[in-house]
Parts: sequence; structure tokens; C-alpha cells
Amino acid sequence: MEEKIPEKTVSIIVPVYNAQNFLKKCVDSILAQSFRGLEIILVDDGSKDKSPQMCDDYAKQDSRIRVLHKPNGGLISAWMAGVERSTGEYLMFVDSDDWIDACMVEELLKRASGEPGEIVCCNFVIERPNGTEECRHELAPGVYEGERLETEVKRRLLGNERRTVSMSRCMKLFSRELILSNLNFCNPKVRMGEDVNIVLPALCDCRRLVILKDALYYHYYYNPASIVHKYDPGMTEGIRELARTIQTIFAAKGVENGEWQAKREQVYLMMLSLKNELRGGRKGCSARIAKLCQEDRLADSLKQYDIRAQDRANRVIVWVMKKPGAFRCAAGKLAFGLYDRWIQKH
Repeated sequence: MEEKIPEKTVSIIVPVYNAQNFLKKCVDSILAQSFRGLEIILVDDGSKDKSPQMCDDYAKQDSRIRVLHKPNGGLISAWMAGVERSTGEYLMFVDSDDWIDACMVEELLKRASGEPGEIVCCNFVIERPNGTEECRHELAPGVYEGERLETEVKRRLLGNERRTVSMSRCMKLFSRELILSNLNFCNPKVRMGEDVNIVLPALCDCRRLVILKDALYYHYYYNPASIVHKYDPGMTEGIRELARTIQTIFAAKGVENGEWQAKREQVYLMMLSLKNELRGGRKGCSARIAKLCQEDRLADSLKQYDIRAQDRANRVIVWVMKKPGAFRCAAGKLAFGLYDRWIQKH
């Protein structure tokens, strides 16, 4: 029997900032969707290149496109502005340097029930200059509702080395109210892992979650420039801000083991801060790492929350965390330096 598509409008929100080299491929892929009931909102976040004019030109070509020009305020403010301007019963997000398969909206809608409170997730492909990588959610494909949703999803959202469900706002179809009712959790101070601000509370509130099998419909463009790891002196405080936001969300949503998930997640987040120091930190790197580990009691947390890293990079970081002295920090820096050079060659 042919699957019935809910008679709903889908709003696709695209934050745009200095994306002139990527925007055409992105927007063309949205316009090529087999499902036609779209509202496409291009949010120009104070771009300095040709992106604003390109957005306006697209709006002239297709009546489904609406353009919002605003002063630069960052990614969160851009997609929030798009949400507030949207009217669709379902919301989707596509980043301006990514693109989607022509069947994506239709295929996600086929798995939607048409009832409030649902999220339908596809998978994605990382597009690199030298090849592609298929990426899937850690959670098994299927429909999660009722007790299964509570035990297999909501009690395992965070605090794992690999996220059970990707916290990206992209590659998902959201019931509108799940996003609108949780905008108050969006913390503009968070500059890393921003999507957790909205995806985490939406997942906590959802009543039906669908994970599609295969369905590699979303294409994430991997910028080769990101291989050059620049040192971010503000990363530690940014991560702590994100950790505080996660604690606030879990507490507000009353997730049974929310505090445990938040504390465990904080340890994994702090691994990113140590990686930042080991990759890019120069003078005083060892002292900063030792101070960070001491302030956040990371060695104790590894034991308390039984964290055992499987990823090679995380194993190095855990090794440093346990005894953050000059020798282990130097060895860690060497290991990451060799790894990054290998990545650039391959």
C-alpha cells in the first residue's frame, strides 16, 4: 500500500552568512524537492559577500522563498529568526554550505504520523574533497514511542562517547511546536555545540521519534580549512556554558537520570577542551591542562561515571586526564601533531 503523506506545509530554514560559494548548490537542492509544499526561508545574517543579493534573486524566481536580512548575530540568532518568521506545521534546517537529496522531504514526511510531537531523522554523508563518509545514528532504525522512547532514547540522550541520536538540527523533520516551545532554552552565549540548545529539549519533549534505515539524504560539506586546528583560548568557558545549559534543560524537563547524563556529558565535552590545548596550545599548555583537570576534577569523574574511551583520540586525552603532568601533555601534543599531519596527507 502506498504510504500517505500528511497534508502539511514544511518550512525549511537556511541560515546564510558569507556563503556565496556554496549557496547555489544548497538552494537548488531544496528547490528540486519532489515534495512541493515548501516554505523556504533564507536568513541572511549580515553577510558581507554576494549572499544577500543571491538570496533576493532566488526569492524573485520562486514564490515559496522568503528572505530575511538581519544584522550579524551568529548561527543561533539566525535560525531562531527564521523559526519565528516561519508558518509550516513541520520545520527543517539546512546549512548554507550543505545540500539535500531531492527525495528527502517527501521520504521524511512519509514516515510522519501527522500528529504533534514527532521527530523524523534521516542519516547523512560527509562530503570531503577526497571522498565521502556515510554516517548513521547510533540508535537502531525504528519507531520509538511510549516506554521504549523513555528507556531507549530519553535516558540515553547524552553522556555517551557517540551520541545516541545526533544533536544536529539538520537531517531532521520536527513538529513545529517542539521547536517553538523550546526557544527559551537557546543560549546565545553558547558558541560550540549550539544545536544542543534546541535539539535536546525537543527530544525530551517528543512523543514519537523515527530513525530511518540508511536514508543518506543529507550531505554535509567538510571544509578542508578545518583541518588546520586553530587554538581557541575561549573554548573551555564556552564548553562550561554549554554544560550549564544542558543541566538546565534536563532539570526543566524532569528526565529521570538527567543529572547523571549531564555530568557524564560534561566529561566528554571537557575532552574537547583538552584536545584544543594539545593541538593548538603553546606556552603554558601543560599548566592550563593541569589547572583544567583539577578545577573540574576530571580524573575523579572518569572513575565516578565509569568513562572508558574507545576512540583513539579520546584514549590519548583520557590518559592525559588521569595524570596531567608535563610528560603526558608533551606526549599527547606529539600524538595529535602526527595524527593531524597524517589526516592532511590522506
